[in-house]
Amino acid sequence: MGRGHLFILSGPSGVGKGTLRQRALNDIEGLVYSISCTTRRPRPGEREGVDYRFISREDFEERVKRGCFLEHANVHDACYGTLREDVERELGAGRDVLLEIDVQGALQVRSRLPEAVSIFVAPPSLEELERRLRDRGTEDDAKLRLRLKNAAAELQQAGKYDHVVVNGDLDEAAAALRKIILDYRMKHGVEE
Repeated sequence: MGRGHLFILSGPSGVGKGTLRQRALNDIEGLVYSISCTTRRPRPGEREGVDYRFISREDFEERVKRGCFLEHANVHDACYGTLREDVERELGAGRDVLLEIDVQGALQVRSRLPEAVSIFVAPPSLEELERRLRDRGTEDDAKLRLRLKNAAAELQQAGKYDHVVVNGDLDEAAAALRKIILDYRMKHGVEE
């Protein structure tokens, strides 16, 4: 069995990356999720070791010093990072890995692993993204404005990705993501 493929899923906060990730993991056999570390508090429904590894800022900074992360970034006043060892273990075992990371992290991974397939999830509009963030109800107005400002900047990076999926309709976006992954596998001799 050969080395697995790395798929990077990123886009603005509130665009639906987590939902699309879960759909892909449920629908595509042999695809595994690399759980990121974060220093932020869990949101309602998030579980330790399933959605994220929730760690202290001190633990995070120590792992940065030791070079443990494939990528890491400070986003919205919290740190996020992907453990290099987790990704390499899965890829080495021949499994395809899906990362759900921010734009900064995606560009870091692409510089270190240029063979990674990058997929940007975009909202149908900034107005729709704002509505989704408001409906989520996890940020006050100041944080919401910051997320929207960051989203506008992140959308400017979409052209640096291999693929862009617009998440206007969840079923259509999930089907587009599935097609990208399966088409890539078929091009490289791995069929579902």
